[in-house]
Amino acid sequence: MREIVLDTETTGLDPLRGDRLVEIGCIEIFNRMPTGQAYHVYINPERDMPAEAFAVHGLSTEFLASKPVFTEVVDEFLAFIADTPLVIHNASFDISFINAELDRIKRPVIAKERLVDTLLLARRKHPGVSNRLDDLCSRYSIDNSRRTKHGALLDAELLAEVYVDLIGARQSQLILASEAAITQVGHGDMPRRQREIPLAPRVTAAEREAHRAFIATFGDKPIWNDYLPAAAKAAA
Repeated sequence: MREIVLDTETTGLDPLRGDRLVEIGCIEIFNRMPTGQAYHVYINPERDMPAEAFAVHGLSTEFLASKPVFTEVVDEFLAFIADTPLVIHNASFDISFINAELDRIKRPVIAKERLVDTLLLARRKHPGVSNRLDDLCSRYSIDNSRRTKHGALLDAELLAEVYVDLIGARQSQLILASEAAITQVGHGDMPRRQREIPLAPRVTAAEREAHRAFIATFGDKPIWNDYLPAAAKAAA
């Protein structure tokens, strides 16, 4: 099954108060495994960058000024995500910004039924503790040392790893791989089951005697003796 792990960066916390998207990062996974396909874009929000948001992701007004606006990237973005489920940490936040941008240009919004919210999954699995992305990386021993600031593509990559652990898919994969390795390595040593009633021989006594008589026509030194080990030759 194809899924898209998605993350965004924005100018603030509320699209209804004028905050806008500035970055989208997507990672494609198939049957819970990354395929290597990704989508990433910086977006000109057509407004200034508040100091609070800049401190989070480091994307300045000057840097984003030369980037495309949302209308210029929307078709490519929608083509990449297609109609697949979207795996997002705190999905209501990211999808509110994406849908605000879509609504602004009169495009259909993304249905909430498509969303897989890893924050909700984490809260069910680990109640009563912090379930931020950094916390989950630490919990599942995922290296997030590159995450000195928030970044949509890097965060989507980390979330893809977290998601596999969160739903137990990595453990299932390891068990299957372990079983396959054991089967492959130990195949020759596996005990053979014995039939309770042996099969009846298919060669008759007369056929065996005919075969012995045929072999005797080759004499005392048949050619295949040349390929026997020395000890076997002496015994022959």
